[in-house]
Amino acid sequence: MKKIIITAVIIVLILIAAASGIYIFFEQINNQQAAEDYSSLSSKYDNASAAAETTAAQATDSSGVPAEPNPIDFASLQQNENSDIYAWIKVPGTRVDYPVLRSETNDNFYIDHGVNKEYSFAGAIYSQFCNRRDFKDRVTVLYGHNMADNSMFASLHSFEDADFFAQNRDMTIYTPDKELSYEIVSAYVGDDSHIMNSYDFYNDEVFIGFLDNIMNPHSVQSNVRDGVSLGINDRIVILSTCLNYGEGRYLVAARLVSEKPLVPAQ
Repeated sequence: MKKIIITAVIIVLILIAAASGIYIFFEQINNQQAAEDYSSLSSKYDNASAAAETTAAQATDSSGVPAEPNPIDFASLQQNENSDIYAWIKVPGTRVDYPVLRSETNDNFYIDHGVNKEYSFAGAIYSQFCNRRDFKDRVTVLYGHNMADNSMFASLHSFEDADFFAQNRDMTIYTPDKELSYEIVSAYVGDDSHIMNSYDFYNDEVFIGFLDNIMNPHSVQSNVRDGVSLGINDRIVILSTCLNYGEGRYLVAARLVSEKPLVPAQ
């Protein structure tokens, strides 16, 4: 009887190990496919055509300032790939160079679906219903997984290093008609509460309190930009991802510093 029990335990352990190995194998294949998909998107749609540049050379915005070509071909991207794509985010010094999506039917659809709407362990960079798609909310939260291969938002953890934080302060978000330039002002560990549901940002006092939390985070692991003062007219984007350990979220906060009109790709 003892031998039977030992044999059964061994068989169960072998089956568990085999199942784990199969899961890891298919997860790696899925992640590799996701990386290839995003690389393909970037090569296809990140860089406007010469036709767009020609159009932009003649175009001006309402103030008479010459408009520049949009490096992202949003019209083709939305038509050929996914109409849920509404922006593109780039964080120099990291691997963050991705489209931004928002589902119109499922708030967390892109937590486990890629840009092609198929299941993906890596998911996509996305926002929720509570945020507009023009980045005019006082606070916009973008979510991305902390992937083991350093893709999606995993490389944001580079901001844990004080020297990296000091040397890398820029972030750019492209929309179909604008380039939004941001300054990264802090990076810190927060709790796992839902930011947009936890604060009434229409309330000025609540918003000011949130800005104070950004610049004075209650976190041992934090970096804050010296000489920065946030005010009631600032517009903030929070990049949110998982920690490498424990509970909570790693948050990178950036404030809008300028925006300029762009001519859509033709």
